[in-house]
Amino acid sequence: MSPNFLILYVDQPQRSASFYSQLLDKPVIDASETFALLPLDNGWMLGLWSRHTVEPAALNTGGGAEVCFALDSREAVDTYYQRWTSMGLTILQQPIRMDFGYTFTAQDPDGQRLRVFVVED
Repeated sequence: MSPNFLILYVDQPQRSASFYSQLLDKPVIDASETFALLPLDNGWMLGLWSRHTVEPAALNTGGGAEVCFALDSREAVDTYYQRWTSMGLTILQQPIRMDFGYTFTAQDPDGQRLRVFVVED
């Protein structure tokens, strides 16, 4: 058994679905007032569940973890940084070299941390 679903608890699933659809260039394939679903690569799915209706109730929402995007070059990281900045995302960390590689961190409308990085020696 392997994980293949990521669910984020959000304030407004439709707003978040629109945000992630644009951010990831993926269609919303299911949507209701309390939940939205987008397909990701390699069979993964992204679920966006209303934090007001999730059962059992979630104790932590937004910012307690990171959704990470591994890329293959520093240039690709910079390209995403420029794109996400132009889309108006809140940038929590400018592109920087850290002990694991080159990275930046942004935030979605619900406070979820989004890290883009490339592993470098």
